[in-house]
Amino acid sequence: MRQISISQLFEDHQDKLSLTWVAAQGAERSIEIRERGNYGADVVGHLNLIHPERLQVIGAAEYQWLSRVNPERLKAQMNEIFAAQPPAVIVAEGLEVLPAVLEGCESTGTPLFTTAKPCSAVIDLLRIYLSRRLADTVSVHGVFMDVLGMGVLITGDSGVGKSELALELISRGHGLVADDVVELARIAPATIEGRCPGMLRDFLEVRGLGLLNIRTIFGETASRRKMKLKLIVHLQKPVAGVDAPRLPLDAQTQEILGVAVRKVVIPVAAGRNLAVLLEAAVRNSILQLRGIDNMQEFITRQQKLLLDDDI
Repeated sequence: MRQISISQLFEDHQDKLSLTWVAAQGAERSIEIRERGNYGADVVGHLNLIHPERLQVIGAAEYQWLSRVNPERLKAQMNEIFAAQPPAVIVAEGLEVLPAVLEGCESTGTPLFTTAKPCSAVIDLLRIYLSRRLADTVSVHGVFMDVLGMGVLITGDSGVGKSELALELISRGHGLVADDVVELARIAPATIEGRCPGMLRDFLEVRGLGLLNIRTIFGETASRRKMKLKLIVHLQKPVAGVDAPRLPLDAQTQEILGVAVRKVVIPVAAGRNLAVLLEAAVRNSILQLRGIDNMQEFITRQQKLLLDDDI
């Protein structure tokens, strides 16, 4: 179960949204996601009787509807919402808090906030915030880089040369996100974001050199706070008697947090320029994302040549 307290949410957005805590000040309620696959967008939205457990936001449209409803019906419906114990209620757009809403929040201990910000802006900001704070997460071993604007996770056995490759890429103008421990979070159904633990940020460990502060040595542009994961490059040590395929016909993927991520395996051997190979792999992946598949183009040419020979 992933959760965040309402007090924390209020503290983080008090200035951004100009929030005022009107009722049930200091109430210890929290926003929770109990099931895997759910996101921050699932736990906040417009006033909704079908999903009363969400963080409820009241804007102009909801206010007009509440003002038109018969008092008895309004009381019954608000009681139904408060019975589900929503984390909080936010009245947006500088609207006056209706007595039924205020009384319900006070009697049930439901935090009530007000803000002058537009309802849609409040919901959008909170959805982005909650999607990141309540995301599925996992920590993996590897080096996470920004290569040509693409988030690349370099994996491989210990001692295969991941950090040395990262240092070479940084010297070629690319950026470091994380070394050794990479924190990955699924912030959307098909989007994984990678970050570095705060303690390790900007540091790269290279055998023989120790810990290097990349930001200090190479400058501000050599370090990144976060990137979206688009490609996994696995460095594979040579295995005696086993030859790596020269032309892998099937695109490889690796599943992380339920998302299939493109994967390239690069055999490590003396004399190979891994930095150039990785850059080429990234450029090829960019072309594939644009719908240009070099391997498929080669297969199509081959098939056309065979058909022409048969004729």
